[in-house]
Amino acid sequence: MPVTKRKAHEDAMTYVIIGNGVASIGAIEGIRRHDQKGKIVVVGAEDAAAYGRPLISYLLAGKIGADRLALRGDDYYARNKVELKLGTTVIKIDTAKKAVATDKGETIAYDRLLIATGGVPFVPPIPGVQGPDIYSFTTLAHAQTLIELSSKIKRAVVIGGGLIGLKAAESLHDRGVAVTIVELAPRILSAGFDLKAGALAANRLKKVGIEVNCGVTAKEIQRGKNGRVKGVLLTDGRFLETDVVVVAIGVVPHSALAKDAGIKVERGIMVDEKLLTSAKDVYAAGDVAQALDQLSGEHRVVPIWPNAYNQGYASGRNMAGAKEPYQGGLPMNSISFYGLPTISVGVVNPPEGDASFEVHALLDEAKETYRKLIFRDEKLVGYVLVGDIDKAGMYTAFIKFEMALAGEAKDKLINGGPEVFLWPEKLFDETWNPAPAKAAR
Repeated sequence: MPVTKRKAHEDAMTYVIIGNGVASIGAIEGIRRHDQKGKIVVVGAEDAAAYGRPLISYLLAGKIGADRLALRGDDYYARNKVELKLGTTVIKIDTAKKAVATDKGETIAYDRLLIATGGVPFVPPIPGVQGPDIYSFTTLAHAQTLIELSSKIKRAVVIGGGLIGLKAAESLHDRGVAVTIVELAPRILSAGFDLKAGALAANRLKKVGIEVNCGVTAKEIQRGKNGRVKGVLLTDGRFLETDVVVVAIGVVPHSALAKDAGIKVERGIMVDEKLLTSAKDVYAAGDVAQALDQLSGEHRVVPIWPNAYNQGYASGRNMAGAKEPYQGGLPMNSISFYGLPTISVGVVNPPEGDASFEVHALLDEAKETYRKLIFRDEKLVGYVLVGDIDKAGMYTAFIKFEMALAGEAKDKLINGGPEVFLWPEKLFDETWNPAPAKAAR
């Protein structure tokens, strides 16, 4: 097999990145911040260069063209001296030989390796789920398939009321398909919403004609004699006729490659504070990584866009020798339902009966607005905003910087809203009155 490797007399590092999503973009930029000379090889299983996965719903809805999906400009990879291998799958990692093998018969040696393989759709063992007319919605290819289908079908059932399911439902609806959402939890977006926020969002979807069913799920997908889907039998006994089923329950870390290589995997690939795995010189980032959660202090898989980039950037810097710890991620969701904006960050559904949490909520059903603030140990640890999200960034700053809040400052946050003047003086000065840079010598 042909081998791509670094010559012994060369000093430059060879960085190999498996996967070509937002975590990989972060890693490239993290590496190049510290190492301008090292060789970077990115191996991507898809045929397209890195694109914004959240944007595929707008593509499916017909709101943007494929030319708007790219995360970076056409010259990005060349400008950053990246060798890009698209349509190529890594089939093995050899941590002893420090090399990866691809399905193209190539072996690529590395000095530092990043596993950024993301997640794969979770398909539950529902009777009838295997076969035609069942689709996922996590990649550009999935979106293109559903675009082709949308003109040929009349009805779709979306199983899953999380972020992926809701965007799939909205996009198909915008294409003229009658859509029904089925969600096992008592509310849509159960991880980021409570019942009040979920009700506001569900009502907005129902107003435009998308049916929402919570507290129920698919018991069986029934098929005709020709093997094609007829409909979905729900756990409450109802039967929903449909042409296709979109399974959008979520994603699970695509960690099989790491596991086969003997790298420690729990729910995702375990990483330390530098995003380093249990294998020497092998890092992981993005939806595949089980990394530090800032608020809980535990290692969790949090498959969201900002965390993926930040982990990629942090891992890239450390691969290039920065030795700077990853500060941890924050769970967050931001989605708009036909003009109703929403955002949730941090702990939004604290354990029932846990007196250490303090919750302040304000609902205005007429205006379709909702604000929920969650405090613990005199610090803001989570919030939900529906309808009015103008100050979301300020709330997030209070959580991210773990600012102490007590007395008047806390009252102002609860009753008046966040403002920079509530920030600690040192943080305020560092952010808004930074000291002038010292002259280079």
